[in-house]
Amino acid sequence: MDWGKTLAPYKQAVEELKVKLKGIRSEYERESSNSPIEFVTGRVKPIPSIIEKARERQIPLENLDKLQDIAGIRVVCQFVDDIYPIVEMLRKRSDFQIIEEKDYVFHKKDSGYRSYHMIIEYPVETVRGQIIVLAEIQIRTLAMNFWATNEHSLNYKYEGKLPSEVKLRLQKAAEAAFKLDEEMSKIRSEIHEAQRVFHRKS
Repeated sequence: MDWGKTLAPYKQAVEELKVKLKGIRSEYERESSNSPIEFVTGRVKPIPSIIEKARERQIPLENLDKLQDIAGIRVVCQFVDDIYPIVEMLRKRSDFQIIEEKDYVFHKKDSGYRSYHMIIEYPVETVRGQIIVLAEIQIRTLAMNFWATNEHSLNYKYEGKLPSEVKLRLQKAAEAAFKLDEEMSKIRSEIHEAQRVFHRKS
């Protein structure tokens, strides 16, 4: 398989989506001092991870277009209350089509994982014409992102077989992170005012 050729549309989709979402962040900042988007990242899944996931899902490598998360975009915000306005904003866009949504924010996974997932069909213009690729957009808070990043590292270390004690501690940490998110949401007006004061003084 020519991986360079296969993954090129996904890389293009990630780069284009990053530019568009960062542009939205800049637009929010121009129109008001508070943007619901803190930062945007994106990646194409590494080849070994693609092969492993295809094997788990029993998907032949020639049918990789059935995998939903080869192209991944992450939109990170400060507050839980920012997640759903971002979701609504994305629903109104006409440059891609949402085909599936998964709310793991208030319907967390057993592991404690929280995030909002959108699976989209994104059109990529190439020299051979338009190609529709699947991409996953994850929307989460800074605290959720911190937890998920560390949980991913631990899963990699233990090859997906986390000891029960580590699983329990991760679940407790996830709940602590969500309580922090909820508390910060309650005092967000104070935080925003403090940020405005800081920006005026700097």
